Amino acid sequence: MSGLATSIPSPSQGVWHLGPFPVRAYAFAILIGIVVALWMTRRRWVERGGDADTVLEISFWAVPFGILGGRLYHVITSPDAYFGEGGEPWRALAIWEGGLGIWGAVALGAVGAWIGCRRNGVRLAPFADALAPGLLVAQAIGRLGNWFNQELFGGPTSLPWGLQIDDAHLPPGYESGTLFHPTFLYEIVWNLAGAALLLWLDRRYRLGHGRVFWLYVVVYTTGRLWIELLRIDTAHHILGLRLNVWTSIIVGLGALVAFVVVGRRHPGRDTTLLREPPQAQDDEESTSEPAR
Repeated sequence: MSGLATSIPSPSQGVWHLGPFPVRAYAFAILIGIVVALWMTRRRWVERGGDADTVLEISFWAVPFGILGGRLYHVITSPDAYFGEGGEPWRALAIWEGGLGIWGAVALGAVGAWIGCRRNGVRLAPFADALAPGLLVAQAIGRLGNWFNQELFGGPTSLPWGLQIDDAHLPPGYESGTLFHPTFLYEIVWNLAGAALLLWLDRRYRLGHGRVFWLYVVVYTTGRLWIELLRIDTAHHILGLRLNVWTSIIVGLGALVAFVVVGRRHPGRDTTLLREPPQAQDDEESTSEPAR
Protein backbone atom coordinates (compact mmCIF):
# COMPACT_ATOMS: atom_id res chain seq x y z
CA MET A 1 0.00 0.00 0.00
CA SER A 2 1.20 3.52 -0.74
CA GLY A 3 0.56 4.63 2.82
CA LEU A 4 3.21 2.25 4.15
CA ALA A 5 5.95 4.71 3.12
CA THR A 6 4.94 7.11 5.89
CA SER A 7 3.21 4.77 8.33
CA ILE A 8 4.36 3.85 11.84
CA PRO A 9 5.92 0.39 12.05
CA SER A 10 5.25 -1.86 15.03
CA PRO A 11 8.24 -3.32 16.91
CA SER A 12 9.28 -6.73 15.65
CA GLN A 13 9.28 -8.14 19.17
CA GLY A 14 8.17 -7.19 22.66
CA VAL A 15 10.14 -9.78 24.65
CA TRP A 16 13.87 -10.37 24.96
CA HIS A 17 15.62 -13.10 26.93
CA LEU A 18 18.57 -12.77 29.26
CA GLY A 19 19.35 -16.44 29.59
CA PRO A 20 16.18 -18.06 30.99
CA PHE A 21 14.72 -14.72 32.10
CA PRO A 22 12.32 -12.85 29.78
CA VAL A 23 12.51 -9.05 29.63
CA ARG A 24 9.14 -7.72 28.49
CA ALA A 25 8.80 -4.26 26.98
CA TYR A 26 5.36 -3.84 28.58
CA ALA A 27 6.66 -4.41 32.10
CA PHE A 28 9.76 -2.29 31.41
CA ALA A 29 7.60 0.63 30.23
CA ILE A 30 5.47 0.41 33.39
CA LEU A 31 8.55 0.37 35.61
CA ILE A 32 10.14 3.36 33.86
CA GLY A 33 6.86 5.24 34.17
CA ILE A 34 6.75 4.57 37.91
CA VAL A 35 10.35 5.74 38.37
CA VAL A 36 9.74 8.97 36.43
CA ALA A 37 6.52 9.65 38.35
CA LEU A 38 8.31 9.19 41.68
CA TRP A 39 11.12 11.51 40.59
CA MET A 40 8.65 14.23 39.58
CA THR A 41 6.62 13.78 42.75
CA ARG A 42 9.70 14.05 44.98
CA ARG A 43 10.66 17.34 43.36
CA ARG A 44 7.15 18.77 43.64
CA TRP A 45 6.74 17.54 47.21
CA VAL A 46 10.02 19.16 48.29
CA GLU A 47 8.99 22.42 46.54
CA ARG A 48 5.88 22.42 48.73
CA GLY A 49 7.95 21.97 51.86
CA GLY A 50 7.80 18.20 52.26
CA ASP A 51 10.46 15.60 53.00
CA ALA A 52 11.70 13.81 49.87
CA ASP A 53 11.98 10.47 51.70
CA THR A 54 8.27 10.60 52.53
CA VAL A 55 7.42 10.10 48.86
CA LEU A 56 9.36 6.84 48.76
CA GLU A 57 7.71 5.66 51.97
CA ILE A 58 4.24 6.33 50.57
CA SER A 59 5.12 4.68 47.25
CA PHE A 60 5.81 1.41 49.07
CA TRP A 61 2.05 1.30 49.69
CA ALA A 62 0.67 3.11 46.65
CA VAL A 63 2.56 1.25 43.89
CA PRO A 64 1.65 -2.35 44.88
CA PHE A 65 -1.95 -1.33 45.56
CA GLY A 66 -2.07 0.43 42.19
CA ILE A 67 -0.74 -2.57 40.27
CA LEU A 68 -3.18 -4.88 42.06
CA GLY A 69 -6.08 -2.53 41.40
CA GLY A 70 -5.17 -2.17 37.74
CA ARG A 71 -5.06 -5.91 37.24
CA LEU A 72 -8.32 -6.51 39.12
CA TYR A 73 -10.14 -3.94 36.99
CA HIS A 74 -8.79 -5.50 33.80
CA VAL A 75 -9.78 -9.05 34.79
CA ILE A 76 -13.24 -7.99 36.03
CA THR A 77 -14.05 -6.02 32.88
CA SER A 78 -12.48 -8.55 30.46
CA PRO A 79 -13.24 -11.91 32.09
CA ASP A 80 -13.78 -14.00 28.95
CA ALA A 81 -10.07 -14.40 28.22
CA TYR A 82 -9.60 -15.96 31.66
CA PHE A 83 -12.88 -17.55 32.72
CA GLY A 84 -14.86 -17.80 29.49
CA GLU A 85 -14.98 -20.68 27.03
CA GLY A 86 -11.44 -21.71 26.23
CA GLY A 87 -10.08 -19.24 28.80
CA GLU A 88 -7.11 -19.92 31.05
CA PRO A 89 -7.81 -18.78 34.65
CA TRP A 90 -4.14 -18.85 35.66
CA ARG A 91 -3.40 -16.08 33.15
CA ALA A 92 -5.36 -13.68 35.36
CA LEU A 93 -2.16 -13.53 37.42
CA ALA A 94 0.12 -12.98 34.40
CA ILE A 95 0.53 -9.22 34.73
CA TRP A 96 3.72 -9.35 32.67
CA GLU A 97 1.65 -10.22 29.58
CA GLY A 98 -0.15 -6.88 29.74
CA GLY A 99 -3.55 -5.84 30.99
CA LEU A 100 -3.75 -3.09 33.63
CA GLY A 101 -6.87 -0.94 33.89
CA ILE A 102 -6.02 2.64 34.82
CA TRP A 103 -9.31 3.12 36.66
CA GLY A 104 -8.55 0.32 39.10
CA ALA A 105 -4.92 1.35 39.37
CA VAL A 106 -5.79 4.91 40.41
CA ALA A 107 -8.63 3.85 42.73
CA LEU A 108 -6.74 1.19 44.67
CA GLY A 109 -3.49 3.13 44.38
CA ALA A 110 -5.24 6.01 46.15
CA VAL A 111 -6.10 3.63 48.98
CA GLY A 112 -2.45 2.64 49.26
CA ALA A 113 -1.39 6.30 49.16
CA TRP A 114 -3.91 7.10 51.92
CA ILE A 115 -2.44 4.37 54.11
CA GLY A 116 1.09 5.59 53.40
CA CYS A 117 0.15 9.20 54.13
CA ARG A 118 -1.45 8.27 57.46
CA ARG A 119 1.59 6.25 58.49
CA ASN A 120 3.84 9.22 57.67
CA GLY A 121 1.61 11.87 59.25
CA VAL A 122 0.94 13.83 56.07
CA ARG A 123 -2.27 14.84 54.34
CA LEU A 124 -3.45 12.98 51.25
CA ALA A 125 -4.72 16.02 49.29
CA PRO A 126 -1.38 17.87 48.93
CA PHE A 127 0.39 14.60 48.20
CA ALA A 128 -2.11 13.83 45.43
CA ASP A 129 -1.51 17.32 44.01
CA ALA A 130 2.24 16.70 43.96
CA LEU A 131 1.72 13.34 42.28
CA ALA A 132 -0.82 14.28 39.58
CA PRO A 133 1.46 15.55 36.74
CA GLY A 134 3.79 12.58 37.24
CA LEU A 135 0.85 10.21 36.89
CA LEU A 136 0.11 11.53 33.41
CA VAL A 137 3.75 11.19 32.39
CA ALA A 138 3.86 7.64 33.79
CA GLN A 139 0.72 6.74 31.84
CA ALA A 140 2.25 8.17 28.67
CA ILE A 141 5.38 6.05 29.08
CA GLY A 142 3.33 2.98 29.95
CA ARG A 143 1.43 3.21 26.64
CA LEU A 144 4.66 2.30 24.85
CA GLY A 145 4.03 -1.20 26.17
CA ASN A 146 0.86 -1.40 24.07
CA TRP A 147 2.89 -0.45 21.01
CA PHE A 148 5.38 -3.25 21.63
CA ASN A 149 2.54 -5.71 22.26
CA GLN A 150 0.69 -4.54 19.12
CA GLU A 151 -2.56 -4.18 21.05
CA LEU A 152 -5.34 -1.70 21.85
CA PHE A 153 -5.06 0.17 18.54
CA GLY A 154 -7.86 2.01 16.77
CA GLY A 155 -9.82 1.37 13.61
CA PRO A 156 -8.48 1.47 10.04
CA THR A 157 -7.13 4.79 8.79
CA SER A 158 -5.53 6.24 5.65
CA LEU A 159 -3.71 8.95 7.62
CA PRO A 160 0.07 9.11 7.07
CA TRP A 161 0.72 8.13 10.68
CA GLY A 162 -1.30 4.92 10.43
CA LEU A 163 0.06 2.02 12.47
CA GLN A 164 1.33 -1.16 10.86
CA ILE A 165 0.23 -4.37 12.58
CA ASP A 166 1.83 -7.76 11.93
CA ASP A 167 -0.46 -10.42 10.50
CA ALA A 168 -0.20 -12.42 13.73
CA HIS A 169 -1.83 -9.56 15.65
CA LEU A 170 -4.46 -8.55 13.10
CA PRO A 171 -8.05 -8.62 14.36
CA PRO A 172 -10.38 -11.00 12.48
CA GLY A 173 -11.76 -9.57 9.26
CA TYR A 174 -8.86 -7.23 8.40
CA GLU A 175 -6.48 -7.74 5.50
CA SER A 176 -2.71 -7.78 5.72
CA GLY A 177 -1.28 -4.29 5.24
CA THR A 178 -4.25 -2.46 6.79
CA LEU A 179 -3.19 0.61 8.76
CA PHE A 180 -4.79 1.47 12.10
CA HIS A 181 -5.11 4.53 14.32
CA PRO A 182 -2.09 4.51 16.72
CA THR A 183 -4.14 5.16 19.85
CA PHE A 184 -1.07 4.51 21.99
CA LEU A 185 0.56 7.55 20.35
CA TYR A 186 -2.56 9.70 20.69
CA GLU A 187 -2.65 9.01 24.41
CA ILE A 188 1.07 9.64 24.84
CA VAL A 189 0.77 13.07 23.22
CA TRP A 190 -2.43 13.89 25.13
CA ASN A 191 -1.00 12.85 28.50
CA LEU A 192 2.28 14.73 28.06
CA ALA A 193 0.41 17.85 26.99
CA GLY A 194 -1.92 17.40 29.96
CA ALA A 195 1.02 17.09 32.37
CA ALA A 196 2.51 20.32 31.01
CA LEU A 197 -0.89 22.01 31.42
CA LEU A 198 -1.19 20.88 35.04
CA LEU A 199 2.29 22.15 35.87
CA TRP A 200 1.53 25.54 34.31
CA LEU A 201 -1.87 25.93 35.98
CA ASP A 202 -0.48 24.87 39.35
CA ARG A 203 2.30 27.46 39.22
CA ARG A 204 0.07 30.16 37.76
CA TYR A 205 -2.86 29.78 40.18
CA ARG A 206 -1.21 27.99 43.14
CA LEU A 207 -3.76 25.21 43.23
CA GLY A 208 -4.11 23.14 46.35
CA HIS A 209 -6.35 20.93 48.51
CA GLY A 210 -6.49 18.21 45.85
CA ARG A 211 -7.49 20.43 42.93
CA VAL A 212 -4.46 19.50 40.81
CA PHE A 213 -5.41 15.85 41.21
CA TRP A 214 -9.06 16.45 40.30
CA LEU A 215 -7.91 18.44 37.29
CA TYR A 216 -5.68 15.52 36.31
CA VAL A 217 -8.73 13.26 36.32
CA VAL A 218 -10.67 15.74 34.15
CA VAL A 219 -7.82 16.03 31.65
CA TYR A 220 -7.20 12.31 31.43
CA THR A 221 -10.85 11.25 31.12
CA THR A 222 -11.46 13.85 28.41
CA GLY A 223 -8.67 12.39 26.31
CA ARG A 224 -9.54 8.80 27.14
CA LEU A 225 -13.14 9.44 26.03
CA TRP A 226 -12.34 10.26 22.40
CA ILE A 227 -9.43 7.83 22.19
CA GLU A 228 -11.61 5.01 23.51
CA LEU A 229 -14.14 5.69 20.76
CA LEU A 230 -11.44 4.93 18.18
CA ARG A 231 -10.43 1.55 19.59
CA ILE A 232 -11.63 -1.73 18.09
CA ASP A 233 -10.40 -4.26 20.65
CA THR A 234 -13.00 -6.43 22.33
CA ALA A 235 -14.89 -4.65 25.11
CA HIS A 236 -18.18 -4.82 26.97
CA HIS A 237 -20.81 -2.35 25.72
CA ILE A 238 -23.60 -0.58 27.58
CA LEU A 239 -26.28 1.20 25.53
CA GLY A 240 -24.07 0.97 22.47
CA LEU A 241 -20.96 2.48 24.05
CA ARG A 242 -17.85 0.80 25.41
CA LEU A 243 -17.70 0.41 29.18
CA ASN A 244 -14.62 2.64 29.39
CA VAL A 245 -16.45 5.41 27.55
CA TRP A 246 -19.14 5.47 30.23
CA THR A 247 -16.46 5.28 32.93
CA SER A 248 -14.66 8.27 31.40
CA ILE A 249 -17.87 10.31 31.30
CA ILE A 250 -18.97 9.51 34.85
CA VAL A 251 -15.54 9.82 36.47
CA GLY A 252 -14.70 12.96 34.50
CA LEU A 253 -17.91 14.74 35.48
CA GLY A 254 -17.45 13.72 39.11
CA ALA A 255 -13.90 15.08 39.11
CA LEU A 256 -15.05 18.36 37.55
CA VAL A 257 -17.66 18.82 40.28
CA ALA A 258 -15.05 18.01 42.95
CA PHE A 259 -12.62 20.52 41.42
CA VAL A 260 -15.23 23.31 41.53
CA VAL A 261 -16.52 22.50 45.02
CA VAL A 262 -13.06 22.20 46.56
CA GLY A 263 -11.98 25.44 44.88
CA ARG A 264 -14.88 27.32 46.43
CA ARG A 265 -14.35 25.88 49.88
CA HIS A 266 -10.56 26.01 49.92
CA PRO A 267 -9.13 28.63 47.53
CA GLY A 268 -5.37 28.84 47.35
CA ARG A 269 -2.76 26.31 48.38
CA ASP A 270 -2.52 24.18 51.51
CA THR A 271 -0.93 25.90 54.48
CA THR A 272 0.46 22.63 55.89
CA LEU A 273 1.30 19.19 54.56
CA LEU A 274 0.90 17.56 57.97
CA ARG A 275 -2.21 15.81 59.23
CA GLU A 276 -1.74 17.65 62.52
CA PRO A 277 -0.39 21.23 62.47
CA PRO A 278 2.99 21.65 64.22
CA GLN A 279 1.37 23.79 66.95
CA ALA A 280 -1.06 21.00 67.80
CA GLN A 281 1.79 18.50 67.93
CA ASP A 282 3.81 20.78 70.24
CA ASP A 283 0.81 21.23 72.54
CA GLU A 284 0.28 17.48 72.72
CA GLU A 285 3.95 16.89 73.55
CA SER A 286 3.94 19.57 76.22
CA THR A 287 0.88 18.09 77.94
CA SER A 288 2.42 14.62 77.93
CA GLU A 289 5.65 15.75 79.67
CA PRO A 290 5.86 14.61 83.32
CA ALA A 291 5.78 17.24 86.04
CA ARG A 292 9.09 18.16 87.55
